[in-house]
Amino acid sequence: PEVTHKVAISFDRCKITSVTCGCGNRDIFYCAHVVALSLYRIRKPEQVKLRLPISETLFQMNRDQLQKLVQYLITAHHTEVLPTAQKLADEILSSNSEINQVHGAPDPTAGASIDDDNCWHLDEDQVREQVKQFLSQGGYYGSGKQLNSMFAKVREMLRMRDSNGARMLTLITEQFMADPRLSLWRQQGTGMTDKCRQLWDELGALWVCVVLNPHCKSEEKSSWLKQLKKWGDMDVCPLEDGNYGSELPNITNALPQTARVVSDSLSRPRRTVFSRAIEACDLHWQDSHLQRIISSDYYMSPSYQREGESLLFNPQGLPLWLDHVPTACARVDALRSHGYSREALRLAVAIINTLRLQQQRQMDIYKHQKKELLQRGVTSTTNLEGWVGHPLDPIGCLFVTLTETCRVDDDNTMDTGGDPRPPVYHHVPVWGSPDGGESYLTLALEVALMGMGQQRIMPEGLYAQDKVCRNEEQIVAKLQELELDDLLVQTLRKQAIQLLEAGPFSGLGEVIHRESVPMHTFAKYLFSALLPHDADLAYKVALRAMRLPVLESSAGSGDVGHPHHGISIVPSRYPRWFTLGHLESQQCELASTMLTAAKGDMLRLRTVLEAIQKNIHSSSLIFKLAQDAFKIATPADSPPDITLLNVALELGLQVMRMTLSTLNWRRREMVRWLVTCATEVGLRALVSILQSWYTLFTPTEATSIVAATVMSHNTILRLSLDYPQREELASCARTLALQCAMKDPQNCALSALTLCEKDHIAFETAYQIVIDAASTGMTYSQLFTIARYMEHRGYPLRSFKLASLAMTHLNLAYNQDTHPAINDVLWACALSHSLGKNELAAIIPLVVKSVHCATVLSDILRRCTMTAPGLAGIPGRRNSGKLMSTDKAPLRQLLDATISAYINTTHSRLTHISPRHYGEFIEFLSKARETFLLAQDGHIQFAQFIDNLKQIYKGKKKLMMLVRERFG
Repeated sequence: PEVTHKVAISFDRCKITSVTCGCGNRDIFYCAHVVALSLYRIRKPEQVKLRLPISETLFQMNRDQLQKLVQYLITAHHTEVLPTAQKLADEILSSNSEINQVHGAPDPTAGASIDDDNCWHLDEDQVREQVKQFLSQGGYYGSGKQLNSMFAKVREMLRMRDSNGARMLTLITEQFMADPRLSLWRQQGTGMTDKCRQLWDELGALWVCVVLNPHCKSEEKSSWLKQLKKWGDMDVCPLEDGNYGSELPNITNALPQTARVVSDSLSRPRRTVFSRAIEACDLHWQDSHLQRIISSDYYMSPSYQREGESLLFNPQGLPLWLDHVPTACARVDALRSHGYSREALRLAVAIINTLRLQQQRQMDIYKHQKKELLQRGVTSTTNLEGWVGHPLDPIGCLFVTLTETCRVDDDNTMDTGGDPRPPVYHHVPVWGSPDGGESYLTLALEVALMGMGQQRIMPEGLYAQDKVCRNEEQIVAKLQELELDDLLVQTLRKQAIQLLEAGPFSGLGEVIHRESVPMHTFAKYLFSALLPHDADLAYKVALRAMRLPVLESSAGSGDVGHPHHGISIVPSRYPRWFTLGHLESQQCELASTMLTAAKGDMLRLRTVLEAIQKNIHSSSLIFKLAQDAFKIATPADSPPDITLLNVALELGLQVMRMTLSTLNWRRREMVRWLVTCATEVGLRALVSILQSWYTLFTPTEATSIVAATVMSHNTILRLSLDYPQREELASCARTLALQCAMKDPQNCALSALTLCEKDHIAFETAYQIVIDAASTGMTYSQLFTIARYMEHRGYPLRSFKLASLAMTHLNLAYNQDTHPAINDVLWACALSHSLGKNELAAIIPLVVKSVHCATVLSDILRRCTMTAPGLAGIPGRRNSGKLMSTDKAPLRQLLDATISAYINTTHSRLTHISPRHYGEFIEFLSKARETFLLAQDGHIQFAQFIDNLKQIYKGKKKLMMLVRERFG
């Protein structure tokens, strides 16, 4: 439905300074009705009548006309206006009222005076409300995105030079500081979430931009400074490096050699997210050299000029700006942010000329010290703060400033709903540059490479370390958007060579500090970018970057090892490297990229392999590389690449050696993989791993996985071996089997016998090893398993011997009637029975000694009396064919043992019997009677036994009544 709203808009110098609307909708932005009226006024200026200010009209009226106007006005709106009119009338008539102290009267239609600030209308309450709401959602449901878009709004306001930008940022900051989670995090000592940290970082960086506004008034600056200090002094104010606990020394590491570092961290001032902005308040733009740099493209000097101590121009006469780099870049960011993009560009070029000159000087210094540094093999790093991961993101700032000028605005880049297309750049020559081949794009690439290649110490704390990784990935992503043409490739090569030769100033220098931030991510970019144009240089860079010194040299003697991420043992250090797992996987990525590229090139593969073996310390990552290399070396549709296959095998062997003595849950998978890999490489590789098994595998792995797989039908088919080759392989496997059986008979004897089946001598040797170990090192179940195998292979007497040995290790108590060894015992007795009377006579004393379980004994007895012994059909033995009597040896002994086992078991069961087991117990006695009756005077013995029970257990009346019912 159509609704009419009353809208009022106040202007001042083409800006809307206040709005009111009857709709009552509140938001940071204007309601639709205000927008509609503004558009109407812009599109149809002649429809909105322009009138003189009302004060001018009133000035032309006489006293009667004025009285008439006032009275009509009061009548038209008497309910709203009358009280105000009476109050004002009283004040005007009173001579000493406030209203009479001021000449003239306000006129809402006259506009502001010329010195008034002109700023847009901003609904402060709404800004507060929205920020508070987004913060309360804790970064979920896109609220982080919303806050980022508010920050972007502030940047946009700054660019339009709208003084509301700083006001809006102040309102946002107040709400951030009032976030109730801050005190909670502080009390609990927990860090805030990453999303939150990033928002706080952006807030800090925006304040640096605001206070660096080149055209702000000094009173504005001092009011911001006061405000920033007030926030910075609050307890809950987040710290710059993101962890609340960082001011405390690390107690666990407060050993003598770290005492100095601890005291440093105590004496350091507390740095909050606002510290950089507070420091930036001291910077000004009045320097005449700086003013000349930013105001002209052609500011040059014919010679190398100094002013006092500082250098103003380089040898080519181009201006330099020698500020601390992050600070200088913050100036560039401020110029850009406040809409001075041309000036920002000029300052950026001066900064790059300065960096180049410094790089040149560092190279010269290094050339002089090179020999001594390389002999010492250690270096201190000269850059106290890294530019990558720095709160002010200096490298990102320069890169964006320079590339913005080179962007080709493509009309078709309108959002089509898909992924945004990468930007297209073209070369724009640098104004005033003596070198014609230089463009803002080549400068952008150069400065990104300088920054990424800078040697820097790993910062303290998880957050700061994370930020280094994140920032590095952001810069690499931007670099990957550049289409490399000849000019850019030239820049890339030149900078790569300089980084390799720059000594301790570069993270790719020959000698680096132990705690230097690794260059893997950066080198992977350089390698891929350089490879098509200069492969030698690409490999040089990547191989140099493979190192990870913090894992190589161990620290001072006071240090203890910390296991970290389950991957590597890191020497304890101050502070810890929290991102080590990520860094190691980046190192692995770099190695994998090189392996892929070096496929088919024997020499390159060798050097890459050596670099991996020297620098990667985590077995699981080397295993991953081995698998990668294997995959690339064996494509499905073409023959394998043998050079790369050999690399995969070498890496696999290294993993085997590394994990042999440590427990690794992936070990079985690794061993199986290695055999597969060696099979692909061929016969010689298999022979080699079989011969040196003890350096690679445990005896169990060697026999049950390695030798078994090598001897399998599949392997022989896969390798299509001829007879001599098969024999060679089999002989190696047998030698391995015997060595393993000697070393670990318990776990390897059976595998050894199986592997030696086809060779009489080897088989005999393996059997002898088992016999020798049987009395000491083997359990009854291992011996029974081998005994059964022997019977299956047609060696019943050997089988009997082993079974007898197994019996001596066994002990079955009266109540173990479901013990897993029962089947083995029954099988051993059946085997002895089938061999003949002598063997049965030999085993029965062993059974009687080891088995005390009545039901098992009666089972054996029953089986022995059912058929005559000696029906195994052993040639040359006479089988009597007669059944054996239970009255004579050897069965007599078994019968006695069974009866006494029943008696003992009965007493044991009766001590703790409950009525629900009575029925079961009566059944048990019935079974006992069957056994008693096998003896000549068995029925007398049983009757005596029952009488005994009635006498001893007469208290259990119900049970004894059941016994009487069944047995009289």
